[in-house]
Amino acid sequence: MTLRALIFDVDGTLAETEELHRRAFNDTFAAEGVAWHWDRDEYRELLKTTGGKERMLAFAAREAIPFDAEAAARLHKIKTARYADLVDQGGLQLRLGIAELIDKARAQGLKLAIATTTSPQNVDRLCHSCWGRAADEVFDVIAAGDQVARKKPAPDVYQLALQRLGLSAEDTIAFEDTANGVRSARAAGIRVVVTPSMYSGSEDFTGADWILPTLSRANWTADLADLLPAA
Repeated sequence: MTLRALIFDVDGTLAETEELHRRAFNDTFAAEGVAWHWDRDEYRELLKTTGGKERMLAFAAREAIPFDAEAAARLHKIKTARYADLVDQGGLQLRLGIAELIDKARAQGLKLAIATTTSPQNVDRLCHSCWGRAADEVFDVIAAGDQVARKKPAPDVYQLALQRLGLSAEDTIAFEDTANGVRSARAAGIRVVVTPSMYSGSEDFTGADWILPTLSRANWTADLADLLPAA
């Protein structure tokens, strides 16, 4: 078995983005006259539903609030623009170890991919903010939630990433921060490294192959160095 690619989730894995997403949702609700406000505890619970539009629909259904897919799509478009504004203000930094791991993987000839429920626009914004480059200059493949029929924990987005990479699951390792992400990657047959984020630390990561506090070299060298091609 030869490792040929690393596949990364985005929100919570590459960077602690969820607090900016929460703020963007709340700013959008206030601007559009929607009487919702999600505090951190509420948002932690809502994150169990993957996808921003789906999250709003789940909240409305739970609270018995009339709200349809068209309204969700309209608000989500506004929220995505607001999130981009917040990112452009310098609100993101890569999580510890991400830059070094990606640099090492690239230097050793590994492919790099994204498998995310967020939008390609959000991936691109993050890459411009954190790397100063477009997403397709950092990653070889970007597979996003709206490009597949089912979002995580279904395996669809990882299967799409594998298809675009032209690789089998055995050739890759996934990097995630949530239980839904672990289930998604494992359902696609991919080994998974988990680095819990600020919103996912209490989740059950059963099925993960590695659970690390961060991807700093001190944490991943012993477990992953044997899987990376030799220098």
